[in-house]
Amino acid sequence: MFIFGKEFAKHSLILKTYNMKTIFFSSFFFLAFAFFAQESDLKQLPSVDLNDLKGKKVNTASLGFNGPVVISFWATWCSPCKKELNTIHELYADWQAETGVTLVAVSIDDEKTKNSVSTYVNGKAWDFAVLLDPNGDFKRAMGVNNVPHTFLIDKDGNIVYSHNNYAPGDEEKLYEEIKKLGAK
Repeated sequence: MFIFGKEFAKHSLILKTYNMKTIFFSSFFFLAFAFFAQESDLKQLPSVDLNDLKGKKVNTASLGFNGPVVISFWATWCSPCKKELNTIHELYADWQAETGVTLVAVSIDDEKTKNSVSTYVNGKAWDFAVLLDPNGDFKRAMGVNNVPHTFLIDKDGNIVYSHNNYAPGDEEKLYEEIKKLGAK
């Protein structure tokens, strides 16, 4: 049986309404699932062995966690990375006194450029831990695609904040997030 005229328009409208509702609710549930699945992917800090500047092996899952920990991925060839870490360096002593935060800068410089890390860090007199990830193992485990990428870890090892790139003032937002975890 064929439907023509007003009857066809009526049935067509019903089908369009049904399809739109189905698409809307399906999309909503898919996006909600994707959001919560992504949240759980980076909930806990992964365990990866890296070396510090003196060659001592450090496991990322045992970085201390006496208080908040900031992990900043950077490279010597990355200008925004160096600006961010130099800015934080100027504020770090105050941040530590007020919140007990620990900063760990993780260099992703590869085998060709990793020797310049120590020279740069010593020249800037950074007073926070610097770890080397020349093979990108920790970078991959944390889902870092580009630098700078900064994470805030709570005392239980949970990733509670993540920020990619750097613009002046981003350190203030980071500090606000650190303060949310409680004062020292």
